[in-house]
Amino acid sequence: LALTACAGPSVNNDSTGAASGTPEGKSEAVDYSAIEPATEISFWTNHPGGSIDIEQSIIDEFTKETGIKVNLVTAGANYEEVSQKFQTAQVSGDAGDLVVLSDANWFTQYLNGSITPIDPILEAAGADTSNYVEALYDDYLYEGQHYGVPFARSTPIFYYNKDQYAAAGLTDAPKTWDEVKANAEKLAQTNSSEVIAFGFPSEANYPAWTMANLVWGFGGQWSNEWDFSSLTDAKTIEALTFAQNGVKDGWGGVLSGDPESVFAAGGASQVIASTGSLKGILESAFFEVGVAFLPAGPAADSGIVPTGGAGVAISATSSPEKQLAAAMFADYLTSTDNTATFSAGTGYLPVRTDADMS
Repeated sequence: LALTACAGPSVNNDSTGAASGTPEGKSEAVDYSAIEPATEISFWTNHPGGSIDIEQSIIDEFTKETGIKVNLVTAGANYEEVSQKFQTAQVSGDAGDLVVLSDANWFTQYLNGSITPIDPILEAAGADTSNYVEALYDDYLYEGQHYGVPFARSTPIFYYNKDQYAAAGLTDAPKTWDEVKANAEKLAQTNSSEVIAFGFPSEANYPAWTMANLVWGFGGQWSNEWDFSSLTDAKTIEALTFAQNGVKDGWGGVLSGDPESVFAAGGASQVIASTGSLKGILESAFFEVGVAFLPAGPAADSGIVPTGGAGVAISATSSPEKQLAAAMFADYLTSTDNTATFSAGTGYLPVRTDADMS
């Protein structure tokens, strides 16, 4: 397995040095080309998609290649817990050197000055960023600098219970939201009272993400850049009223837990959830699972798909030596071969354009 960072500097046993971050997330001038990477760093993660074994395997190979020890730390059960612990650790001084941050919370860490621009560190590490999927890599771009690289990236997909479909006389996955409603109405007639025909996410389970397809399909939007006035746009309201009426009319319902778990347990016939949940759902579901593209709305010819998931960022309070070692590992973790391995093992998207998924 090729390691682009092998062309970088040699390992340094001295991992002391001043941190390069500032309270506003900017970076002081650090000449990383004159720095040798630390021999040991920590990687804080929630093991997206149940990936702890995959992460550890990648770490073991990285250590063989570089001699750098990476301590794998379970920093939380989900992205929010990792982010909260990481922010608290900025004060205590024991934050992870490389941390998994979701697309919903990396910018908060930037505003808090907890992560540092990654471009100059990757350059010093000899990393090649040219084949990252541009749309995913640039999710971490702000004011001309990247604050992370894509790692466990996903899109929502449509999951449906084929057994419950068959019982309702249904065979095909819906292609539009009108068909979602029609199928759900039939499912509601044959399901037991405990099973929701179509499950909408609760407030704690990223409704703005999984319902973006619905809002966009009706011609609405959550925001226009930093302008949030579109929240009250007629098309946005129409989309959300469609969902609200689904709950009122009984073909939809708000799930009490996360969509993946409720669906896999047979508690919902249809849900929209992350591709990163695919492996877990297939392993735990006792029925035949169907997957399909997201449905189209009246204002779209096909389903519009948002991206999500998480990237990895480097702590602003780590020493330059640890930051350099963390950049080397970030590059290795998301390399062409490793992103293919991670994707095949979890369901997350490959983040490199040349990843071979065959």
